[in-house]
Amino acid sequence: MPRQSITLTPPNEAWLAEQVSSEEYASKSEVMNALIRQARRDEENIEAIRAALIEGEESGRSTATVEDIRREAIEELLADGSLP
Repeated sequence: MPRQSITLTPPNEAWLAEQVSSEEYASKSEVMNALIRQARRDEENIEAIRAALIEGEESGRSTATVEDIRREAIEELLADGSLP
């Protein structure tokens, strides 16, 4: 793996050291890699939400009533076993 050198502010360095000393992580590198993985997952989730919002906006206005939407939601929950 390539090595990197980064400069941290004192509070961030203290937090990073605490993560390692608490034995939650074995090394500072492990903490940094976990943070980067989480940031990448967050970015993917944000992009998926953004795409869903755009799709919803582009689909136009719905003619469904509140009751139609409620009935459809209940049917979906029953179908996937989320409701007894």
